[in-house]
Amino acid sequence: MPPKSIKVEIKRQSAPDQPSVTERFEIPYRPNMNITSLLGEIALNPVDVSGKETTPITYDSNCLEEICGSCAMLINGKAMMACSALVDKLMGSGDTITLAPLSKFPVVRDLSVDRSVLFENLKAVKAWVPIDGTYDLGQGAKQAPQIQEERYPLSNCISCCCCMEVCPQFNEETGFVGAATIAQAKLFNLDPAGSVLKEDRLRALAGDGGIQECGFAQNCVVACPKGLPLTEAISDMGRDVFVQKVKDFLSR
Repeated sequence: MPPKSIKVEIKRQSAPDQPSVTERFEIPYRPNMNITSLLGEIALNPVDVSGKETTPITYDSNCLEEICGSCAMLINGKAMMACSALVDKLMGSGDTITLAPLSKFPVVRDLSVDRSVLFENLKAVKAWVPIDGTYDLGQGAKQAPQIQEERYPLSNCISCCCCMEVCPQFNEETGFVGAATIAQAKLFNLDPAGSVLKEDRLRALAGDGGIQECGFAQNCVVACPKGLPLTEAISDMGRDVFVQKVKDFLSR
């Protein structure tokens, strides 16, 4: 028989400079709920298990279909997307569901964190296609089907930062850019228009916090909700970075 209620423990923090606390809730069970709908139930009646009134949980959410990447959090200790984490499956691993913010990013409030480091890393490797002006530039360069097939999986990155959360090398000491940034550098290096910045991207990845910081733990490829070929991308970019360093050395 399904349970009558769902027990939830949530790590909360009212502000970046405030201490964290754990609040416990008990929500009436409904089948086919995800974590986002569970948090919505708490917002409708923000009262903890002791009957004390509290505030709705702050969290990031947008598309509700695992496309925007904004609702990543720690669910039962694992980096997951709240929109695709089903309560029925989570209940099978214990009586209580635990929610916490991603641990490697500054907390804004409750389950919401500041993931701007990813976008700074993407800027560092120039992860974009350079466009000269806003006028019509005509037909773009043609791509072979083989290149399209190689690029498409990498284009599915949703910037959720799960790969960075689970990476033992992603920390303040190393400054490692993370698997998502390396994969996006490969994506744009394969693009006929984006490849004009290929050498700049490779030199950026050869610097501090670049690809040499990767310890090949492969946690990233396990945690990625979109199944991106991250280890393959890191391996390919490591080769390209080495070749670029040799070219730069010989051209001195």
